[in-house]
Amino acid sequence: MVLCLICFRPSCKVFYAKDPLKIVRAQGQYMFDEKGEKYLDCINNVAHVGHSHPYVIKAATKQMELLNTNSRFLHDNLVQYAQCLTATLPEKLSVCYFVNSGSEANDLALRLARQYRGHQDVITLENAYHGHVTSLIDISPYKFNQLGKDSKKEYVHVAPSPDIYRGKYREDHPDPASAYAEEVKKIIEETQKNGRKIAAFIAESMQSCGGQVIPPVGYFQKVAEYVRAAGGVFIADEVQVGFGRVGKHFWAFQLQGEDFVPDIVTMGKPIGNGHPMSCVVTTREIAEGFGASGLEYFNTFGGNPVSCAIGLAVLDVIEKEDLQGNATHVGNYLLELLAEQKEKHPLVGDIRGVGLFIGVDLVKDKQKRTPATAEALHLIYKLKERQILLSADGPYRNILKFKPPMCFTMEDAKHAVETLDALLTEMEEATGMKTENNASTNVQCKRKTTGESSQPEGASESISHVNGAACRQENGIYSKKRSVPSKRIRT
Repeated sequence: MVLCLICFRPSCKVFYAKDPLKIVRAQGQYMFDEKGEKYLDCINNVAHVGHSHPYVIKAATKQMELLNTNSRFLHDNLVQYAQCLTATLPEKLSVCYFVNSGSEANDLALRLARQYRGHQDVITLENAYHGHVTSLIDISPYKFNQLGKDSKKEYVHVAPSPDIYRGKYREDHPDPASAYAEEVKKIIEETQKNGRKIAAFIAESMQSCGGQVIPPVGYFQKVAEYVRAAGGVFIADEVQVGFGRVGKHFWAFQLQGEDFVPDIVTMGKPIGNGHPMSCVVTTREIAEGFGASGLEYFNTFGGNPVSCAIGLAVLDVIEKEDLQGNATHVGNYLLELLAEQKEKHPLVGDIRGVGLFIGVDLVKDKQKRTPATAEALHLIYKLKERQILLSADGPYRNILKFKPPMCFTMEDAKHAVETLDALLTEMEEATGMKTENNASTNVQCKRKTTGESSQPEGASESISHVNGAACRQENGIYSKKRSVPSKRIRT
């Protein structure tokens, strides 16, 4: 009873607060309540390779039966995992710090950035969220704006979100990437006039809580140029979007192009498939600057043998089950189905996404792009009644977010969109909204779901890890011996 009271305090909320779910088990992309009812999970980017994956469970159990201790001792799992993880990243990102949560990773990234050149100020994006600890609330407008107009610290500078649907520069702008990057440059110049120095620019590679925003290609390159010229570093937050979710690449920042490499990358959530672990990866130069402070860095649980065994297992599953390929195939199919809904329903203003990271922007008026906040909340609860779990976020809470486990199937996508279609039709009929194209009202989700000719161009593209994908763990399911890449790493 005490726990229930704590859960429902105003500062600690649950999904579907008006009618919360009690989930007792989960498997793959499904969750089950205490009555045995099955729900399709469209939102869980923590259970990355699927809830209760047997291979991950076996790896964790096997290592826990042998040893778990802190990283003051040498252990093969730590070195092997660092090697396998850095093999997915550009060459210069070679030093790993293992920690326990996305918040802890981003907090450490700030410490690394500030120690590197002795600068203090941070540039963040509108609606950004980077974690729940004090240092990260300070750089997360998604959070600190709730505290009032005077809540922003003087060392924090907020740049416009590079949102080409709702932002300052939209899809009709000839070069939105440069325009948004120039906004960052202006902040740097103003900051320097005031005698302050930039330590870092931090951004999710794709904004999640900010509304499923995908930055225009070229934006990060230009921002990194301006920030580095000012003595700062670029931090790419991959906590919600990394580990192959975008399909064609292992990391979302790689969508910007091969010529962009962050100075620091943070990761969490999917890294352990529900196990509390995270990591910061940076360059040797930044790591050596951090070490030169004379202040020892130690993390009791970061990089422990069990966490590293789990991390290795997750990488193995992503590769062996071709979950990047699945994210591409299913994600393209889901985008195609949702695009039909945009043509059919006046409530659907925009569909954006890549891989299994997709946002549905609901609007009351397509021309004015008026956020349909109440309608989004209503849809979320109606979908729950149909046993489909989805959430709404963004600054207006009107963006439906698809971030399912990576084992999500075409059948799942078809079922979710057909249900969404029916509910949108009900809502529009009840409110008097008329479809914009009467001819399209008979469109049904009848795409084939077997990978046949109905797949959009490029959906069958073969995807593999960057810089090597031969890290496998031998534990009875995937038994091929792991080969360790020759890339030099430091942990």
